[in-house]
Amino acid sequence: MFIDYSVIEASAGKGGDGAVTFRREKYVPKGGPSGGDGGNGGNVIIKASTNLHTLLDFRYKKKYNAGNGDSGGNSLKDGKSGHDVIIRVPVGTVIKDSETEKILFDLDANGKEIILAKGGKGGKGNSKFATPTNQTPRYAEEGKPGEHKKVILELKLIADVGLVGFPNSGKSTLISKISSAKPKIADYPFTTLEPNLGIVKYKDFQSFTVADIPGIIEGASRGKGLGHQFLRHIERTRIILFLIEITSENFQSDFDILMNELKSYSPKLIQKKIFVSLSKADLLDADRMKEISRFKFRGIKERPLVFSSISGYGLEKMMDILWNILKKEMNGK
Repeated sequence: MFIDYSVIEASAGKGGDGAVTFRREKYVPKGGPSGGDGGNGGNVIIKASTNLHTLLDFRYKKKYNAGNGDSGGNSLKDGKSGHDVIIRVPVGTVIKDSETEKILFDLDANGKEIILAKGGKGGKGNSKFATPTNQTPRYAEEGKPGEHKKVILELKLIADVGLVGFPNSGKSTLISKISSAKPKIADYPFTTLEPNLGIVKYKDFQSFTVADIPGIIEGASRGKGLGHQFLRHIERTRIILFLIEITSENFQSDFDILMNELKSYSPKLIQKKIFVSLSKADLLDADRMKEISRFKFRGIKERPLVFSSISGYGLEKMMDILWNILKKEMNGK
């Protein structure tokens, strides 16, 4: 099951109290203070891992508590620090404040980690408070409480290319043909109920990733259909590849609806590199194909690529185009 949103609570450990003790060796009269410091409370740490692909674990476990620090002992013995709790999340997880939804951290690389809730500092023992004028302090410091955080975990897939289109526009079929991903494919709306991530192997041992986003309908940015739940997954893509059905009665209208939904969700999306394609070319004859190949979308410099996932027509050309765009994007051109 694909889960890309969860709310969790994290409580760091309390610091241990400092000790109030005095030296009691047989041959040391009037022994001085010997209380050790309390140990620090454990931290709650979040670490990104490429071995995880969903936030499913957080559907069942919502609260995470680190260990408390031990109190200080006699003979200047410090207490042990509390154990840390490490929470592993998929690469691409964003951590937000649960109240303001402000982004606190972005774990966008494998192995990247942050301290979500810091453990309380251990209290000082009475040995630390001895002075020339107060050589036998009978007090110590209490340990500090650990931090408590309630945060939102939001997963945004990291892909080079994001596929966008209406339900049944051929996204799932395309990703199944060009990668090893095996999404469910059927001839009815919203076949894809969760994003699919596929790795496309290109010439000379090159590769790039493609994300298949569930179908978007008009009003998706306002909560209609399924696509609005997953629009966040194209925020990180370098290229947005639109799929418009070649049998549509109005290509431009379909494209405008999709663009408006992306813009309504986040104006930054339409600033990405956009490439448009016409899918299901196997449904038309050669004359109609030739006529359609001259069509040009408003606001898009390149003519749309006509392709068919079923017959394979245009797929090699599509991979070449996407790879060349990616190279330019990665080189900052």
